[in-house]
Amino acid sequence: MEISGTKFQEKAWKELQKIPYGATISYQKQAENIKNPKAVRAIGGANKKNQIGIIVPCHRVIGKNGSLTGYGGKLWRKKFLLNLEYKNK
Repeated sequence: MEISGTKFQEKAWKELQKIPYGATISYQKQAENIKNPKAVRAIGGANKKNQIGIIVPCHRVIGKNGSLTGYGGKLWRKKFLLNLEYKNK
């Protein structure tokens, strides 16, 4: 499946696809992984523009302190998806 966005968004989304099922990373780590460590807020914006969140799993990105933050599908859904994955690893 191909989705299109800006070059930055596409890099961010490609990185999302590398997060293993049942795992999480921080927005900071995602920014570092695409070699742009100062782009934490931009990462959040790119993830928000992801239109196929189950296939490109933006719900697996959390705050660096472990908090559930910033999910367009509502935080209760992010928590549900993460719990579901964790239970079924």
